Amino acid sequence: MTDARLASAHRFAGRRVVVTGAAGGVGRSLVELLRAEGAQVVATDVVPGEDIEIADLSDEQQIERFVGTALERLGGLDVLCNVAGVQRFTRVGELTGAELRRHLDINAVGPLLLTQGFVEALAQARGNVVSIASISALMGQPYNAAYCASKAALLLGMRALAVELAGRGIRVNCVSPGGIDTPMVEGAAHSLPSDVDWNLIAKSQSVIPGFMPPSDVAQAVLFLASDAASSITGANLVVDRGVIW
Repeated sequence: MTDARLASAHRFAGRRVVVTGAAGGVGRSLVELLRAEGAQVVATDVVPGEDIEIADLSDEQQIERFVGTALERLGGLDVLCNVAGVQRFTRVGELTGAELRRHLDINAVGPLLLTQGFVEALAQARGNVVSIASISALMGQPYNAAYCASKAALLLGMRALAVELAGRGIRVNCVSPGGIDTPMVEGAAHSLPSDVDWNLIAKSQSVIPGFMPPSDVAQAVLFLASDAASSITGANLVVDRGVIW
């Protein structure tokens, strides 16, 4: 259930928004909050769900098809929220090219291609893009090379677009979360090698204990997507309970 205190405003009344990864924790929370604030949302994921357009963001043809579907449904676009992502821990000696490419395709290439596909509509609306990067883009983490590389690529790719698209009135920002209480993070934890060096893992612990709820990250996205952030572009808002300090 959406927390009424977090959805009391109507910052997005009449706004047209696309959210990827909408079946997961952050994506689902974001869709609920956006709709509570008056937005018209088209949601996508590879996991079926109510009012979710199925699209595999590692497939360029499916991306192109989804862009067309979303624009047909919305009649334009004000905000693109790139939330979809994958993560799997793997020792460097066991990392395969296929696994590395999967992380890069979904976490970095997909969001860049989606932004490209929506750029004309975003320019017409003087809209904005908010992508979920990660603190993994900012610090080395053991057994996490594929994810770190993909999120770093996403972060710098989006910053490059922020510079390139500023003249067209499009803002581009990122949110970099730490540990979130979501199925993806839980699933990734199960992929940790059985004999991990916990001293290395401990370097990614937050000063505020525990994983954060998805709504904390969704609220950060809403801020950057709103008019309150109209002078912010190329930013990376870290929401990590104090991992990086």
